[in-house]
Formats: sequence, structure tokens, C-alpha cells
Amino acid sequence: MKEMSLRSFLVELASDSPAPGGGSVAAFDGAMGASLVSMVARLTVGKEKYKEHQAIMEELMKDCDKMRDEFLDLMDKDSNAFNDFMKAMRLPKNTEEEKKERTFAMQEALKKAALVPMETLRRCLDLAKKAEIAVERGNVNAVTDAGTALLLASSSAKAASYNVLINLKSIKDEDFANQLKSELESLLKAIDDIVLRGLKSLEENL
Repeated sequence: MKEMSLRSFLVELASDSPAPGGGSVAAFDGAMGASLVSMVARLTVGKEKYKEHQAIMEELMKDCDKMRDEFLDLMDKDSNAFNDFMKAMRLPKNTEEEKKERTFAMQEALKKAALVPMETLRRCLDLAKKAEIAVERGNVNAVTDAGTALLLASSSAKAASYNVLINLKSIKDEDFANQLKSELESLLKAIDDIVLRGLKSLEENL
């Protein structure tokens, strides 16, 4: 999917196929946000006015270029996780043994389907932190691009969290579900705090 043209991806997204869906879009949001932070960093590096921030901007470029590709990988992983669940759903259930095997396969697929957007959510925290740095120390002419990256980190995180929660509803392993839900809530709060702080800083200087 990550090798598709943007138009082809959007046409596929608009089709009646359930995948790609919101989970892949959440990861795509993250990829766009990481790309924007990379852009702001590149527009800052080499400028005399920002020489004291050169090292951190070079680090942002490197980290966010890598992060962009990681988010793109998560787009594919999300669709693959959904397809794996559908395969498990189609397993035979004629005998008691087959029913047990099918139930086990479905539960494992559900866990995978929850873990993929959870990874997207985890990376959104890192993205939010880096976008805030771009707002505070990046080229002022690109500050709104850094702000857009903050918003994308927020939307990506929230969308990913929905995909985690919808899968947790059907997972019977309560310890697994409770652990992920607790981490999810902590991540969302941390991301919200960073995004609100970063946007406040941005808007005060517009």
C-alpha cells in the first residue's frame, strides 16, 4: 500500500473494501506529520539565525525521516492485521476441535489488530515531542507547518486509539486488554498535553 500513488490509495480507501480503513489512515496522518517536521528542520539547517539549533534540527531530520517510513509500514501492517482476522473468521467450525482452533486464531488476530494501532499511538507521542521542538526552535517562516504536524500527531493518535479500543472489546484476555487500555489512556494524555502546549506557543506568535 505504501508504494501506491496518493490517488490510487484514496480511490481504494473510498471503495467498499473494509481495508484500508481508519487504522491505515491514522498511520498515514503520522507519516505526513513526520514529513512536515522533517521539512521544517531542513528549512532551519544552514540558516545563520538558527545556528544554535543546528544539531537538534539535523537530529530531527534524521529521526523524522525514519519515523515517516515506520508510519508507512504501519499502514500496511494495519490492513494486513484486518485481513488476518478475516482469514481466521473463515476457518471451518464443523467440529468442536475446529471451533476451538477458530476461536484461538480469532483471538490472536484480534490481539494483532489491537497491537498495530497501539504502535501507531506510541509513535505519535514521539512525533508530538518532535513537532513541538520544531514549533519552538524551527524556522519561524515554517512554524505553521510544525503546528500542522502537531495537529496530525493528535488526529493520528486519536484515530489509532479508536482502532485499539474496538478490538479490545472482543478480546477475552482481560489482562492483555486492561494493560493496553491503561497504556493507551496515558499516551493520549501525554500527547494532548504536548499538542495543547505547542499550539498555544504557536498561536501566541501568529
